Amino acid sequence: MLRTMLLAKLHRVTVTQSELGYEGSCAIDEDLLDAAGILEYQQIDIYNVNNGDRFTTYAIRGERGSGMISVNGAAARKAQVGDILIIATYAALDESELSRFEPRLVYVDSHNHILRQGYKIPLQSV
Repeated sequence: MLRTMLLAKLHRVTVTQSELGYEGSCAIDEDLLDAAGILEYQQIDIYNVNNGDRFTTYAIRGERGSGMISVNGAAARKAQVGDILIIATYAALDESELSRFEPRLVYVDSHNHILRQGYKIPLQSV
């Protein structure tokens, strides 16, 4: 049996651009892509913390070190500059892979620069 597991997460990135006239995709600072292990043209799911919208697109490389998060094309209707997003990827793993699997988690500051990276989802007090 395969289970769909969180592969990577960019947690609470801030939208820096929203380009309706662009063909589509989400441009992400190359430093963030590398940290999360997200490949260019890989499918990503985006969760908009500000408005609750959830949508799927694909990642493209943004300028390294820029902090860029640009939501493009039709997806630009779902996110505005300044919105907070969670960007996630998933993978189908078989039972034998689960015991050694850990997702790549990337946490950023308000300028989308990496604060820390982790492999465990921290528990937060309620």
